[in-house]
Amino acid sequence: MHIASIENFAKSYGDNVLFEEITFHINQGDKIALIARNGQGKTSLLNILAGLDTQDGGNLWIHKDVQVVYLKQENNFNPENTIEQQLFEMNHPTVKLLKAYEKALVENRADTEEFANLLSQMNDGDAWNFEGAYKEIIGKLQLPALDTNIATLSGGQKKRLALAQALLETQLYEGDSLFVLDEPTNHLDIEMIEWLESKLTTAKSTLLLVSHDRYFIDAVCNTLIEIEKNKAYKHSGNYQYYLENKAHRIEVAASELSKDKNIYRRELEWMRRQPQGRATKAKARQDSFYDIEDKVKKSKAESSLTLEVKMNRLGGKILEMKKVHKSYDDLVLLKGFDYTFQKGERIGIVGKNGVGKSTLLKIALGIEKADSGKINHGETVVFGHFDQKGLQWEKDMRVIEFVKEKAEYFPLADGTKISASNFLERFAFPPEKQHTFLSMLSGGEKRRLQLLGILFKNPNFLVLDEPTNDLDLQTLGLLEEFLLGYPGCLILVSHDRYFMDKLVQHLFVFEGDGEINVFPGNYRDYRLAKEAGKFKKNKQQTVSSEKDTKTEDRIAKSEKPIATKRQLTYKEKSEFEEIEKTMPLLEQEKKELSEKLTAPDLDYTEIEKISTRLTEVTTELSDKEMRWLEISELLG
Repeated sequence: MHIASIENFAKSYGDNVLFEEITFHINQGDKIALIARNGQGKTSLLNILAGLDTQDGGNLWIHKDVQVVYLKQENNFNPENTIEQQLFEMNHPTVKLLKAYEKALVENRADTEEFANLLSQMNDGDAWNFEGAYKEIIGKLQLPALDTNIATLSGGQKKRLALAQALLETQLYEGDSLFVLDEPTNHLDIEMIEWLESKLTTAKSTLLLVSHDRYFIDAVCNTLIEIEKNKAYKHSGNYQYYLENKAHRIEVAASELSKDKNIYRRELEWMRRQPQGRATKAKARQDSFYDIEDKVKKSKAESSLTLEVKMNRLGGKILEMKKVHKSYDDLVLLKGFDYTFQKGERIGIVGKNGVGKSTLLKIALGIEKADSGKINHGETVVFGHFDQKGLQWEKDMRVIEFVKEKAEYFPLADGTKISASNFLERFAFPPEKQHTFLSMLSGGEKRRLQLLGILFKNPNFLVLDEPTNDLDLQTLGLLEEFLLGYPGCLILVSHDRYFMDKLVQHLFVFEGDGEINVFPGNYRDYRLAKEAGKFKKNKQQTVSSEKDTKTEDRIAKSEKPIATKRQLTYKEKSEFEEIEKTMPLLEQEKKELSEKLTAPDLDYTEIEKISTRLTEVTTELSDKEMRWLEISELLG
């Protein structure tokens, strides 16, 4: 069934044209991802669909029986409400029944005729299924106690509350709703995202969503609609298929532009040869010339994010964290964290919300103090910290002014310098955008400018806390390319699994209660190892050095005799020699497999095959290293 149409849509804010003549249709059961660069009107389009804004031109039609449920990036909750009051603010018969039922229970009216009637109505109205969904949703999204006041919630908790409310509303109108979601994975941990994927994949609701999470888009959506240069392009299939289609479209457009330029040059010559006052000059040919002139002059090369940072040299000592503890009352976040960072390390950090991921970064950077332990920074280390607070400014100013406050010129890796204006262009801020006030930028544009400000420091150790939030997919891809070639150290906290899989070599896995384990591989490797039961929390994998000494001593005495220096047996010598030959081969294979996974043209079968082998190689290499250490200890 056809449920919505967007025809010849146009929207502008002053001179800033977001889109014009956008047309696409939505059918029942569609699961659509909307893709566009930051600042090209994705959120504005969603607001119009939800009735919160109006288009400047064109027509919007939504089927009269369809309920639009909108998850916005920003919410306007009544701060005096509790979580429960906010969740049940929906004007629906099932919700009213549940409220009456709960009230009757509280007031001990379970033996009345009124209560029996309520039970009958709930059975007839399938209210029990809604109650079950309600309990599942608030549990999976880890909302605080239902009587918690909204005024006390963090930004992330409010975002999850808004998602819970929207999911409950789609449950009420299942099959007859258009679920519109603007960046639904922001402020969710990876476990929540994977649950939401499953929930939306099996839902009967029709979906239209904006997201930068490519794994999420692939799992949930069957159609991608891209808005580019005032046109909407529809792609059926996954994200990889969309990229292939887009590449073909660009190739065709480039070929057509080349032909247009040749015609333009030829026609320009003809126009110049004709006397200005002659009426015999062909009117149709003149009109054709002006049309093609307009087309050629509007066809500018797409601006792209090109980063060539001049990095400060890293010395031998980088960052040491020794027996670091951190707690807030009874909440233990770090319990004896002990780690020495090496040159070129690329570490991803994963774990549930509230287990201390951002706290670890702040302590490492010296922004926050540990309860105990030592943090030693190398003398040559220059940190670049991309935090979740976003772009900060004291007074509103234009983009170019903001950058020039940091420096007039930016040094590049090849030793040359470029002006602040040229550097902004490399960050996809064309000259006309550079005079926009900071307050008028989109969320993604602010994040891009925030990154630019960090790179002006020429950091050699990047600490990125959820850098993908609000960035468009095109900018994300370009940022990945930069980070893949970045020679400095990198610590990355992100719920974007695709982004993390491309960039990190190993993980800090936050288990809660101060326990942090190290996994040698990226997130996909970790998931595969976990599902196969191969990820075990052992001494080799933990960076938490808080131990019960007496218990450790008992285990050591009962399980492993104290190693003493002795001659190796013939079998041990052969094994040792074989391990020394095998380890470099495994390390090389691991490197090659990791590089293969970054190839853009892999299908799911190849990804699965390479990932499985990478997990096997990583596990085997870890086992060989352990055995090598054991035999080395015997050698003394």
